[in-house]
Amino acid sequence: MAERACLRLWPEGPPPSAAQLVDLIGDASVVLCVNGDPITRDLLEACRGLRVVAMASVGYDSVDLEAASRLNIAVSNTPGVLAETVADTTLALILWARRALGVAERHLRAGKWTDNGLWNLLGLDIHGATLGIVGYGSIGRAVAARAAGFGMTVVADDARPRDAGAVRLLSLDDLLRESDIVTLHVPLTNRTRGMIGERELRLMKPTATLINTSRGGIIDQQALIRALREGWIHSAGLDVQQHEPNPDPADPLLSLPNLVVLPHVGSATLAARSSMVDLAVDNVLACLDGRPLLTPVPESRRSMADNGLLTPP
Repeated sequence: MAERACLRLWPEGPPPSAAQLVDLIGDASVVLCVNGDPITRDLLEACRGLRVVAMASVGYDSVDLEAASRLNIAVSNTPGVLAETVADTTLALILWARRALGVAERHLRAGKWTDNGLWNLLGLDIHGATLGIVGYGSIGRAVAARAAGFGMTVVADDARPRDAGAVRLLSLDDLLRESDIVTLHVPLTNRTRGMIGERELRLMKPTATLINTSRGGIIDQQALIRALREGWIHSAGLDVQQHEPNPDPADPLLSLPNLVVLPHVGSATLAARSSMVDLAVDNVLACLDGRPLLTPVPESRRSMADNGLLTPP
């Protein structure tokens, strides 16, 4: 990119605030950023030269899409390049949470190996379980492929019906009632924000496991804490939280023995992260060449047409 454009780089260290981003972007026509960088209405209105926000992520909920559309600013993301990697992470969380492996590891590190009787450190089986996938897109389908190797029965819920093959499609309520494991793979939108709350958690089996590698805001976090403490469900595994980053070791979320929490590392492999950055850069280069963006977010297509970045149908 340095050969094609004048670059302003944010230095290593803590991520920039909204005000720092405004200073960094200035009169630039394109910004390449990650989900979590606050691309707010105020920022978009302040940076009047901006034409494209290129996300090095699949998620784009940190961008004010309404303001971007109104200001004719196109937004791109990086779909399709991390589905397999996030599916791997999902399976790891299922295994770690459902088999109580985190509890077992802490038990070992505390020197309690000799306390391991026949009925201690028991988890629940994964093989033969019913896996409910909420959001049957590329990541959900990659998880389903892995579940087949464990002999799981897979059911799915998706707001956009499509060919699901051998996977049975259910309503969300029926999926929650039937599944031994529920895994979330939907974007964070006004429709999905808080979609798993107290009502939904109480529909689940007391032996069920909830997995979230999508966005923290999809789950009512306080309701989940109650569910885990009071035994509404068996366990949970989270790669995401409602408020990120969360460096507070006193957060009650981090003290629950039946919860596995990761710091949003679902796509954190060298290959996946490199592919995300490569695709984001390719979107920027397409913009500089006057070509259509490769992977615009769905809500951004009108802005692209208005900007001349997309040939209208």
